[in-house]
Amino acid sequence: MLMSAIIAKDLCKYYGDVKAVDSLNLDISAGSFFGLLGRNGSGKTTSLQMFSTLIRPTSGKIFVVGSDVVESPVEVRRNVGFVFQESALDGTMTVDENLKFAGALYGLSNAEVRDRSEQLLTLFDLMDKRNRKVLTLSGGMRRAVDIARGVLHRPAILLLDEPTIGLDIINRRAIWGYLNGLRKQGMTIVLTTHYMEEAADCNQVVFMKNGRVIGDGSPADLISQVGSYMLDIVTEQPESIISHLTPLLGKPVVQADLLQFRVRDEDFEIGALQDELRKKVRSLLFRQPDLNDVYVWTNKREQD
Repeated sequence: MLMSAIIAKDLCKYYGDVKAVDSLNLDISAGSFFGLLGRNGSGKTTSLQMFSTLIRPTSGKIFVVGSDVVESPVEVRRNVGFVFQESALDGTMTVDENLKFAGALYGLSNAEVRDRSEQLLTLFDLMDKRNRKVLTLSGGMRRAVDIARGVLHRPAILLLDEPTIGLDIINRRAIWGYLNGLRKQGMTIVLTTHYMEEAADCNQVVFMKNGRVIGDGSPADLISQVGSYMLDIVTEQPESIISHLTPLLGKPVVQADLLQFRVRDEDFEIGALQDELRKKVRSLLFRQPDLNDVYVWTNKREQD
């Protein structure tokens, strides 16, 4: 039986009348890759901040590797690394100085900091940048140093809050190359992201909205619940298309001139539809669903 890395029981965080997190229940297995997904303001970052002891819950319980975050915060911090949305680095200090400072916070010896820093900077191809001030580095380099800082003390759990936001595809791939290596070593990774493809390999994902869980499961199970296929139609006559197809497929998600229909019947005949609607659509795409569709349709279900 797998141990639990993080357990949240009836977890709530209120700011006045605002429920940032509302009765959250999670059980994240040790060594798993777990995704917390949802719009800005859904409660994802607040949850991570409670997991890491940065803010106290209003009510409920959190256990991190068996330790209560309120009663044993020092023990929890030893087991958790946190990569924030906004960089936690001091831009006026060098890369080396930032890592030494982080090591001192975790009680690492000078030798441990030196050896681990060299290993991490070598992995990220940043050894020649170690004496440069962080503010002179590119966005991708700064993010790599943020991650190095977060794992310097070799935590059991790494919390990643939008780790690749704003990075180009090359830097995103480089970051994920390293993170995938940590996963293979057995580190528990908890991720928030707006890039749904980054969560596709998660063992489990949870969708949040207004502080509440509105969907959870493995990516494969959640995708299968959306439908067998997706039908994307771009049209300047949405009302006509909706009235024609809703009796066959149900109501679509409407995003400007894009209509997205779920297709549950694998025997659905796309050929005849193309001929019938040819003059009414600018483009028509018949494809398999993905996590982006889960995100869109889960939110639609909540609105309905």
